[in-house]
Amino acid sequence: MGAGAEDMAISLTRMCAFTLADLDPILGELSVSAALYDGHMSEISPTGAVGLRALVVDWGGVLTNNLDQSMAHIMAGSGVDMTHFSAILGDWLGPAVELEAHVNPLHALERGEIAVPHFEERLADELARRQGSPVDHVGLLQRMFDAIEHAPQMNALVLRARALGIGTALLSNSWGNDYPRDGWDDMFDVVVISGEVGMRKPEPRIYQYTLAQLGVAAHEAVFVDDIKVNVDAAVAVGMVGIHHGDYDLTAAELDVLFALPLSEHS
Repeated sequence: MGAGAEDMAISLTRMCAFTLADLDPILGELSVSAALYDGHMSEISPTGAVGLRALVVDWGGVLTNNLDQSMAHIMAGSGVDMTHFSAILGDWLGPAVELEAHVNPLHALERGEIAVPHFEERLADELARRQGSPVDHVGLLQRMFDAIEHAPQMNALVLRARALGIGTALLSNSWGNDYPRDGWDDMFDVVVISGEVGMRKPEPRIYQYTLAQLGVAAHEAVFVDDIKVNVDAAVAVGMVGIHHGDYDLTAAELDVLFALPLSEHS
């Protein structure tokens, strides 16, 4: 265990009254629902994290760069005000519209219920209405995805996890985009894309489906996502959840949880 992981273990011990021995070689029975690592939140199911066997990760924002920062530059060149774009996503993703999920364009896109050109038209129309200037809808999503870059450290961590015998899965909400799947056969035992299975995060059934594909129980799996509501939903079904924001912190938490050197460079 490296120094960073040791510091995280000590922090966890101090916050939750564990002993370090409880965390090595595996986490002991946990009675809390959340542990705070120096400002970074790792959600832990009340059922405890014993005998962890699987790692489930999101794609955008976890295996890629920070989407907000990269898209802001690209979208500005397309005449899109990111303030309005963010507000629209907040409206379409927020709990107030959850009961209307089947008619919500973003939810429908993630489930594969709406074609990409139709979604682009809806999004461009709403952007134009809010910002008072036209937005070209043709290829709008592709221009967004052009800003996405590979995050090599997190990808390498998942590869190491699988090489060390941990079951691995990708669980991603699709926006109708083509994923760069080169190397996925080596990285993942299971790939679950929302638009391909007709479910989306944070619906409980998509986590349950992923767990069934992996052949593990919820308390045997760790889920990593950069969107907290998705992490909360995973915890609610019994998984251990990490709200990802920074590679070093996430990697250190995974080192502690699995008691394996996942953060080491190959």
